[in-house]
Amino acid sequence: MGHGVNGTAWALATLQALLYVALAPLLAGWVRRLKARLQNRRGAPLLQPYRNLYKLFAKEARMAHTASLLFRAAPYIVFVATWLAAAAIPLLSTGLPTAAIADVIVVAGLLALARFFLALAGMDVGTAFGGMGASREMFVSALAEPAMLMAVFSLAMTAHSTNLASVADYQLLNASVLRPSYLFALAALVLVAVAETGRIPVDNPSTHLELTMIHEAMILEYSGRHLALMEWAAQLKLMLYGVLLANVFFPWGIARDTGLAALGLAGAVIAGKLAVLGALLAVSETVLAKMRLFRVPAFLNLALLLGLLGLLSHVILEVGT
Repeated sequence: MGHGVNGTAWALATLQALLYVALAPLLAGWVRRLKARLQNRRGAPLLQPYRNLYKLFAKEARMAHTASLLFRAAPYIVFVATWLAAAAIPLLSTGLPTAAIADVIVVAGLLALARFFLALAGMDVGTAFGGMGASREMFVSALAEPAMLMAVFSLAMTAHSTNLASVADYQLLNASVLRPSYLFALAALVLVAVAETGRIPVDNPSTHLELTMIHEAMILEYSGRHLALMEWAAQLKLMLYGVLLANVFFPWGIARDTGLAALGLAGAVIAGKLAVLGALLAVSETVLAKMRLFRVPAFLNLALLLGLLGLLSHVILEVGT
């Protein structure tokens, strides 16, 4: 009986991981569709990201003659590392076996691994754009990672755990408590998510202007299935941060067991949360303009400051309450 229950739990955990890769392009398509409507354009169909990935996988992958083995392997490493980081974050339930590895340190480490190989791949061929994009990416991430950890540690100090499933469970059991530290941490993580996923105002994912691009500069030399994996990984990262915001700060609706009814409700609720977050992202990218690169440190310093205020407000206002 125990082996059967364990097998079912792992099957559900595998399903949850597959849902990430299956639905990540849909979230990206939803944001693009809403942005087009807000800008009075017809825009691409909702399922266009799937068509783009299919088209790229069907094309031949061409590489520069100066490309090394690292350049060929980087798309697979980036995609798998991003996928593992996403799969560790509870999507439907906090009672799945993957909840044991859903630690914020693990997620940050996997994202750092993906970023490291992405930057190396950008510099590998030796083009000016690749090196420029890689240096900008590491510049942004060096400021964003401390702010991300500071924001999540504000939650960890309250829940007494850096495990994201434990933090979500604690939130569910104490849903009626409004904590100032959570508001600061939420604001900090929103700013970090915008920077880490390369969205406006930090980066513009839909442009190839050499003076502004960051992520796109590192993947200019890729084509075919390699480019498809890089774009899929970027879509996964967007969904990762969306689920992190939705299920850690607003965990209501997420299942705490593996019952089918609870999982079905959790799926419907997280779909609604991601739709709302996608709509907010589309609105913000419509009303905001991309900032100049030298203003990005001030943007991320604000995120770090908000995370620090979250920690201080927890220590000053909430300890002992």
